[in-house]
Amino acid sequence: MKLILTAAVDNLGVAGDVVEVKDGYGRNFLVPRGVAIRWSRGGEKQIDGIKRSRDAREIRGLDHAQEVRTRLEGLSVELGVRAGDTGKLFGAVTPGDVATAIKKAGNVAIDKRAVEILKPIKTLGTHTVGVKLHDAVTAHVQLAVVAQS
Repeated sequence: MKLILTAAVDNLGVAGDVVEVKDGYGRNFLVPRGVAIRWSRGGEKQIDGIKRSRDAREIRGLDHAQEVRTRLEGLSVELGVRAGDTGKLFGAVTPGDVATAIKKAGNVAIDKRAVEILKPIKTLGTHTVGVKLHDAVTAHVQLAVVAQS
């Protein structure tokens, strides 16, 4: 089955790629989740739009990724969350929360899927969060989780 990816899929490709997969994988997994559409001649026109939007927000090469890593590691990122009196959070910090906090702190737009939280963040304090910018470049950001006033 020939599909056009609309989002990045591990071990398969990125948005805008035309891939050939087994029928069951495409029909039962990729298409229902909205990460792929069936290939057609009309779909080829959509590929250009997908690639343009991907290029606008994507890190351009290894040098650009290292430059962004330097900017990210120099930031002081603070995230205000709801917490109890003992310092435990009501819920946990999500990758989307981290991406939004980084955007506010340094005006660096990153995709929430690039944020890697190894252990769930459920307490106040300083935590280290990874941001995968490129296959070979990962930035480690210090995230200060504080109680929201």
